[in-house]
Amino acid sequence: MSHAPTRTRKRATLKVVARAAGVSTATASKVLNHRPDVAAETRERVEAALREHGYERTTGPRDVTAVPVVTAVFDTLESIYSTQVLRGILAAASEVDVDIVVEELSLAGGTLSARWISGVARRHRLGVLVVTTALERSSARVFQHEGLPVVAIDPPNIVPDSVVSVASSNFAGGSQAANHLLELGHRRIALANGPSAHPTARQRAHGYRSALEAAGIVPEEELMLNGAFTYAAGVTMGNELLGRATPPTAIFAASDLCALGVLEAARRAGARVPEDLSVVGYDVKTIAQWRAPPLTTVGQNMRGLGQIALRTLVQQAEGHLPVSHRIELATSLVERDSTAAPRGAAVEPVG
Repeated sequence: MSHAPTRTRKRATLKVVARAAGVSTATASKVLNHRPDVAAETRERVEAALREHGYERTTGPRDVTAVPVVTAVFDTLESIYSTQVLRGILAAASEVDVDIVVEELSLAGGTLSARWISGVARRHRLGVLVVTTALERSSARVFQHEGLPVVAIDPPNIVPDSVVSVASSNFAGGSQAANHLLELGHRRIALANGPSAHPTARQRAHGYRSALEAAGIVPEEELMLNGAFTYAAGVTMGNELLGRATPPTAIFAASDLCALGVLEAARRAGARVPEDLSVVGYDVKTIAQWRAPPLTTVGQNMRGLGQIALRTLVQQAEGHLPVSHRIELATSLVERDSTAAPRGAAVEPVG
């Protein structure tokens, strides 16, 4: 008498369990290995999903003392910005007992590909921090599919609503820069900005325009240039602005590197700073303090960006919903010697 072959129930994977419980694979693994650093409610959801799916280990138990690992991927590590953000990430990691693996996007294939994201998930990372790197909707879907938490730090594009982003309040920073120059008495204030498609550049420009309009000044399109957040772009835009028939008396450069380029353009044009031209930068890069004159700039808390992002990522991995998907840190004006009242002009009340 023959019998039909018995069908074997397909073994549930930890990824399936994690998805059913609404947590990351890393969090499900922590529950499975009896790690204490998981919220009680999250633990109950994962344990229920383990029972429901009849999950069985395929290997022996892991070392339950293993420290969770977060991958931090940068578009480049060759900038002071990246160094300062990384220092913030490392400081927060030591507080919450997490290890950090750092990758540079150029070495990871140049993009956040589905293959790269899946590879990170297979290594059971706690999550991924994406620093100044574009995170497209297709990549966000892969992160969700893999159950891998992700937080974007200062993204150069508008990230999907499902992704938490951490950045400085760029609108406020642009407004602070313009208001400082207005209070000194400047009325012909130019903007040397980054790429027009970059959200950071657009937000800083909006803040600049808002401050001028609040002071009753109509922003002049010919005084608002877009280039890049680089020294070379600052030189190019500075040359163009100072070559106008009626040049500006002040320039807000939307990055410190760009501002240093503007200072070089002023030197070539024979314009003294701040006697003939006031210049404000953005970032508080260390090199800006060493220039002659030291650069007035809008400061952003770069270490704070890294710290907040890492803490937010860990909370997500533990199953906590973010309070907000858009986190902004305050900026502050750092006044140095590159700005002064315009020569021969009486200071008028702003507004």
